[in-house]
Amino acid sequence: MKKIIIHTVPVLISLLWLIFVNHTLNPVSLKGTYFLRFYLILLSGFYVSVLLLKLFREPISRSTFYFTMAILILGIVKLIRGMYLGKPVGYLLIILTVEIIVMIYIRIHQLKN
Repeated sequence: MKKIIIHTVPVLISLLWLIFVNHTLNPVSLKGTYFLRFYLILLSGFYVSVLLLKLFREPISRSTFYFTMAILILGIVKLIRGMYLGKPVGYLLIILTVEIIVMIYIRIHQLKN
């Protein structure tokens, strides 16, 4: 339960930023730079929460993996939408690639423990 609460904090912070700065609840409807800011706030907060769990010597659980997958799916949805509309998606593609690499690293590191 503590892990879910720790992972929910960055999601709530990014959603509050989405509501108060952009006045919407739909991150997919945001323009490119605003979505990238939202996505980077969400990702950085989430990875800080993962580092906090490691600092508290907590094992990485399936809930961490599910949160990571949800964030990745959000990025992929925005990537597909951007490609469909003919918008530049290079930065998002780089962020998604790094996210997949980090996800694989966390998964491999989890299997070693």
